[in-house]
Amino acid sequence: MKRIAIQGETGSFHDIAARQYFSNEQLQLICCQTFEQVYDSIRQDPTVIGMAAIENTIAGSLLHNYELLRDSGTTVVGEHKLHITHCICCLPDDDWDTICEVHSHPVALMQTRHYLSQHPSLRVVEGDDTAGSAKMIAEGDHHGWAAICHAEAARLYGLKVLEDGIEDNKHNFTRFLVCSVPQKADMLRPLLEADKASIVFSLPHEEGSLSQVLSILSFYKINLTKIQSLPIIGREWEYLFYVDVTYDNLTRYRQSIDAIIPLTRDLKILGEYKGV
Repeated sequence: MKRIAIQGETGSFHDIAARQYFSNEQLQLICCQTFEQVYDSIRQDPTVIGMAAIENTIAGSLLHNYELLRDSGTTVVGEHKLHITHCICCLPDDDWDTICEVHSHPVALMQTRHYLSQHPSLRVVEGDDTAGSAKMIAEGDHHGWAAICHAEAARLYGLKVLEDGIEDNKHNFTRFLVCSVPQKADMLRPLLEADKASIVFSLPHEEGSLSQVLSILSFYKINLTKIQSLPIIGREWEYLFYVDVTYDNLTRYRQSIDAIIPLTRDLKILGEYKGV
């Protein structure tokens, strides 16, 4: 049995992503209120595996999660992309003519903004979690309240789905990273099957410093799939660059890393894993 730390309640998108990624495994979920608690769980128990969202095709990158990942000392051992769908649900004896407010996570509310604009009488209330909003309504027997969450969470907590597929954009995906302590990494991902890596580095504040690094990656035929910059606190106009690359030759990839190390500062490989 694998112990998986997630942000959110049972039935949340993190829960669904974890169960899809570890589809042939028995799981014990550790439900955390914050992403900080996810990484704390790994620090406290090295057998725990963390699963954390890192970016969404609509909302963009979860910037704070990049910092948490870098500072955690964990290794990325895998990734999962989940199609995000939302429903609106309520207690079984409520209906459209009785609900007056809707609860959910701010991102879910943003992703259903157009749908909610068609129901201007509903008061919108932000919560900590999509599934948590459904759980709160069910356990508190809150008549007149609705939640926006995944339909699986509605079923889990015995709520009635008023309408499913209410997300404004049907091409809505969230990417999750699977992390563990470095000592357990090789047990969770075959390194020889890895074709993707996440790295982070800073650069000297000099003209052309980033373009030199990108040119070397291109020379070694390393495909850059994402680059995210974050300011370094206390060092004006200096940045950390979080980069995802894919490769089809492990030796050539390693050579490219060796080639850019002299041009960078504090380069760290956050993980090498099988991409999806």
